[in-house]
Amino acid sequence: MSLTDIIIEPRDKDLGGFTVRRILPFAKRRMVGPFIFVDEMGPAHFAVGSGIDVRPHPHIGLATVTYLFSGSIFHRDTLGSAQSITPGAVNWMTAGRGIAHSERTAMETRTHGHDIHGLQTWVALPREAEECAPEFFHHPGSALPEMDLPGVKLKLIAGRAYGHESPVKLYSPLFYIEAHMQPGSRLTLPNDDAERAIYVMQGELRAGDTHQTAHHARVLNG
Repeated sequence: MSLTDIIIEPRDKDLGGFTVRRILPFAKRRMVGPFIFVDEMGPAHFAVGSGIDVRPHPHIGLATVTYLFSGSIFHRDTLGSAQSITPGAVNWMTAGRGIAHSERTAMETRTHGHDIHGLQTWVALPREAEECAPEFFHHPGSALPEMDLPGVKLKLIAGRAYGHESPVKLYSPLFYIEAHMQPGSRLTLPNDDAERAIYVMQGELRAGDTHQTAHHARVLNG
């Protein structure tokens, strides 16, 4: 029997001069676990003087998560947070009962051509935490657990997996992992009784009897 519940092909979404690949929500799968929005940004190149300009906007009842593979983004919010994020680090903003934020390319970065590539996710808060006080946390890449398995390098962005725990504060159980796999390597995913999804950024893989190519997500049965 196939392990696959559904394969998701992202749709292009224009965010005002910048296009992302929107993975969730999808018509046949609105969420995976607590993950309600997933966007892949780029890879894209910006010319001198240009960049990302996501203007101030509000959020409630969820957490926004920014994780980059290249480039940088500068975050500001109504708590007074002002934080640049670079590859391998995590910006985690819990909106709770309400917060507004902006995400832009810093002016000094716009003085030269630059690239951007990353993932942005929204995590729904459980009902009992929807009205919690808003919070913002930045975790540098050096604070996130890294694991070396045969042919596989892992970074635990959030949650618990493989005997490790990320320092990111959570309100519901989940795991969020970056995996770099060598050709022919194997990886057994944790928590086989939970909703799980795999998104391939580059290359291709096989899980069960299904082949998965780049820029496609696969939701797995528990």
